[in-house]
Amino acid sequence: MGIDDYGIYELDLMQSWQLRQDGITVHVAARQQRLIAALAVRGPSLRTYIAGMLWPEYPEAKALESLRVTVHLVTRQLPGLLVKDGALLSLHDRVGVDLHTVRAVLKEAALPGGTTAAGRLQELRDLEFLPGWYEDWVLFEQGRLRHDRLRAFTLLSRQFAGQGNHEAAAEAAIAALAIEPLYESAVRVLVAAELAQGNVASAMLAYEKYREQLAEDMGATPSDALRQLISGARGQRPRSADVQLVPAGSSRLVQQPLLDNV
Repeated sequence: MGIDDYGIYELDLMQSWQLRQDGITVHVAARQQRLIAALAVRGPSLRTYIAGMLWPEYPEAKALESLRVTVHLVTRQLPGLLVKDGALLSLHDRVGVDLHTVRAVLKEAALPGGTTAAGRLQELRDLEFLPGWYEDWVLFEQGRLRHDRLRAFTLLSRQFAGQGNHEAAAEAAIAALAIEPLYESAVRVLVAAELAQGNVASAMLAYEKYREQLAEDMGATPSDALRQLISGARGQRPRSADVQLVPAGSSRLVQQPLLDNV
């Protein structure tokens, strides 16, 4: 029997764990939730790997036994959800997983010309992966998604700025700073976008907020590039050269206090 014989499964991992079968929420025990979530994150995986990830405190034999029992419970309650292929376990590839949708949107937004994903990206700005779960593999995925969202919003802001859409550039930069307030790439885009719109006070406020928090949290100061960008605003005379941005995709790098690899 195929998955169609058991209905349509939809799994939510963003904000909270929820599984629906034909649109109806299914109540699943925490032990089974962890296995299903792990397979959604990792994809097809060896049983030994999943057992060690979910029960790292157990000897291998005991971890594998715990996995065997959990697989049995999932299969009995949710037939068709799991695919068992010898040593490999996976979710059926027709199970809808919101995490996979989020990853696809972030990937699209990070591509050149990815502004078509802007609307959907804004919808994802406040989503978190399984908040309240503290296993190492969950924390790793949470961090990766935050980094990917930061990168996507920053690249999107640069693309908008390059197109002359400074309002959208500022909005995307603000979304990036909501994820990482000390990310100078986003601060520079925001300041430049505000100056380009003639919003000198807003540019100054964004700069001062960043400068103060950077000094308090890191004992550091903004880069020369950012200080030069804001220098015109201090005299109410922002120059056009000060508000130009490095085009998206440029290889010219400017030193930043944090996260230089985005």
